[in-house]
Amino acid sequence: TGGAGIYYHFDYVGGPRNYKWLNTVPITKVWEQMHLAYEHGADRIWIVNVGDLKPMEFPMEFFLTLARNPGRWPSESIPEYTREWARREFGARYANEIAELVSRYTKYNGWRKPELLEPGTFSLVNYQEADRVVGAWRELTATAERINALLPEAARPAFFELVLYPVKASAQVAELYVTAGKNRLFAAQGRSSANLLAAHARALFDADARLSHAFNHELLHGKWDHMMDQTHIGYTYWQQPPSNTLPRLMEIAAPVPADMGIAVEGSTNAWPGSTNEAELPEMDVFNGEPRWIDVFNRGQEPFEFTATSLAPWIHLRLGDESDLWCGTDNSPRVRLSDLSSSVAWGTVRVERRGWLDIDWKKAPKNRSKSLVTLERPGQAPVAVAVRTFFPTQPGKRFLTGYVQADGHIAIEAEHYSRRVNAGGVQWVKMADYGRTLSSMIISPVTAKSAEPPRNCPCLEYQVYLFQAGPVEVTSIVAPTLNVVPGRGLRYGISFDDETPQVATAVPKGFFVDNGNRDWEASVRNNCREIRTRHVISKPGYHTLKFWMVDPELALEKLVVDAGGLRPSYFGPPESAH
Repeated sequence: TGGAGIYYHFDYVGGPRNYKWLNTVPITKVWEQMHLAYEHGADRIWIVNVGDLKPMEFPMEFFLTLARNPGRWPSESIPEYTREWARREFGARYANEIAELVSRYTKYNGWRKPELLEPGTFSLVNYQEADRVVGAWRELTATAERINALLPEAARPAFFELVLYPVKASAQVAELYVTAGKNRLFAAQGRSSANLLAAHARALFDADARLSHAFNHELLHGKWDHMMDQTHIGYTYWQQPPSNTLPRLMEIAAPVPADMGIAVEGSTNAWPGSTNEAELPEMDVFNGEPRWIDVFNRGQEPFEFTATSLAPWIHLRLGDESDLWCGTDNSPRVRLSDLSSSVAWGTVRVERRGWLDIDWKKAPKNRSKSLVTLERPGQAPVAVAVRTFFPTQPGKRFLTGYVQADGHIAIEAEHYSRRVNAGGVQWVKMADYGRTLSSMIISPVTAKSAEPPRNCPCLEYQVYLFQAGPVEVTSIVAPTLNVVPGRGLRYGISFDDETPQVATAVPKGFFVDNGNRDWEASVRNNCREIRTRHVISKPGYHTLKFWMVDPELALEKLVVDAGGLRPSYFGPPESAH
């Protein structure tokens, strides 16, 4: 009879790990959760645990502003709120760019909180995932530093506190963990660059300490001393480490004579040495993504090498002596006119990355396989298999919906083919909510549960599959808990006219049946992934349908595994559509 309230966390102590250092909760998520609470009657008192007031100024103010007048800030107005905040703090000239910086860094921290990062969180070999993460953070840092240099001197302390420090500090920690992961992988492959990676990881660790020192002791003559003392590197269990600790690093004793090694995208193996065939993930005409091959040195002396394609439609592009040990070329796309020939050569001191692309005007139709051979004098050549897929149907120009390639289809939720509303209940887009692009949510969120397919809102996605048989669909949803007593959170999933499967994202007896384990996984990954199995009757076009059962679920992404899905944190990037 007294009504209900809500207790929320920006700062947290407990499993799976504390998160107390920086803001890691995008205000899109704050809005979605508080809107859910408000609409279900938790409107008497809202409490948020912010830990230290710094550095939670931005989300704390949004939480209070939303609580004062929830109707003033619908989800589509969240970008406006961030821009108004940036304009008030730093003036109109750079407000849009600063708002984007704040939105981006909290979204990126929402991918995986810094305290929850591990050296193997992001895949080092699949979908260029780890390199894309580092590239995104580096780009954001460069923008923040550029804006800082343009601001008036009087505005820079506040900008450092509210924007530059969290962007740069978060970026350094993310790159530190990726670098530690590469160090371990490269050491296992015998790359001499593993030692450079170890040095780069130590440099990033030292840079983190210097940046915290600048906040504590140099900013405004030490006004905010101790505010950035919070440890955040080196967690091994739920409780914070007593001091920041480097992840375990490995160094190798590289021999003096040169020794060529080869590593390829999609594999942690290295050649010579592995008994498995060196083979790149399949390349297809729809997505057009290039693939990479690393030519590296297991010794110290430089060597000359030659890379030769046995097919004239496979083109090679060699990068310069690269900085693979601290990040790679994150924009490998090139025009065909920029591509090199089918023979490339060069000198390797540490390592070089080569990009393979296909001239689809000359490539054979259907599935094909050829070889790229890499060799140096006095050493046996290494052959890398290159598989291509150029189907005659559907034609790329006439494709509708999504098409299978590389053994999967990855779909962003907002890119539906058809949206079916029912009974006054509809799917709506919530921009920039979730780990990737956006989410689709139900309005009103207090709608009654439905039984698909009867009078049930549905999102339809047209897909083209090249074979009949079993597939697995992963539905990636936001990590909301079950909020209505007596039931969990469910959705329906089906292909074409089959009876929808009702899948459970959160069981009604969630904590009773599962303890904290599943909840901790959802906190760790900031999502839930639910897998269902289906049988495709024949190749060709099909319609994947996602049905509302309980209205509180937010759909972020769908992945159809047709037998080729490779391990990664985010799942593959969105497929061609």
